[in-house]
Amino acid sequence: MPEPSSGGPVKLVRGVIKTARPKQWVKNVLVFAAPFFAFATATNRKEMLFAAIIAFIAFSLVASSVYLINDAVDVEADRQHPTKRNRPIAAGIVPVPVAYAAAVVFFGAGLGISFLASWQLAVVLGVYEAVQLGYCFGLKHQPVVDLAIVGSGFLMRSVAGGVAAGIAMSQWFLLVTAFGSLFMVAGKRYAEIMLFERTGAKIRSSLKKYSASYLRFVWATSAAILIMSYCLWAFELREKADNSVWAVVSMVPFVVAVLRYAVDVDSGNAGEPEEIALRDRVLQVLGATWVVTLFLSFYL
Repeated sequence: MPEPSSGGPVKLVRGVIKTARPKQWVKNVLVFAAPFFAFATATNRKEMLFAAIIAFIAFSLVASSVYLINDAVDVEADRQHPTKRNRPIAAGIVPVPVAYAAAVVFFGAGLGISFLASWQLAVVLGVYEAVQLGYCFGLKHQPVVDLAIVGSGFLMRSVAGGVAAGIAMSQWFLLVTAFGSLFMVAGKRYAEIMLFERTGAKIRSSLKKYSASYLRFVWATSAAILIMSYCLWAFELREKADNSVWAVVSMVPFVVAVLRYAVDVDSGNAGEPEEIALRDRVLQVLGATWVVTLFLSFYL
């Protein structure tokens, strides 16, 4: 067991912030998804934008509380890992009791801020925290259940933005978000399996109960439902946008982007979704094109 590192409160605070993983907050831009699609027809745009920003801040804080608890629970396992042993808690920079205390502070702050938008947002955050704690304290080791829980985190981010802004979300929106999340999570797990088969690297215990063929089945099925759901949603958007052809055109960059992402999945190189999005220029262009076509469908 490593000795606690010296360095005083400054190093401790830096360790807590690092463990809170602010880089992961990019995932929380999903809270803007529902407001984005409802913005064109909304009459209370300022209130909607304010609520979405509140949801982003609140969800970021609550998610950070989960990261702190997760690293505190996994401290002994992380110390045996070649890279995770450098995490602040595993390295002894942040004591486990301090991590738990910081988690409570982050969660309390996020929950308190959420009431600036709506009490429904606070409920979503509470459910998210409860589900993620179940994941941290054992469900992460259960095959299939771990995929569902990680995927539900992305879904709840999208739902949080909708309830914060008081938006009635389309069933197609929820299906696209749900199966898009499962597609990315299954892809990441598949990449971990491929890495294990190539290098023998240590993997999470739940993955030992998966086969590569099963995970390929999950992400392929998810991709198919994702594409079908989005296409049906695009036709619904066309009707809401006065039969604008741009809503239908948006299917092209969306489907190509999914297939492009699937290339990384199939090669076993699908790491964190945000990492792939940041390094794949073609995927970025497709994403930007998709956003432009949606913008034109509402405003042209």
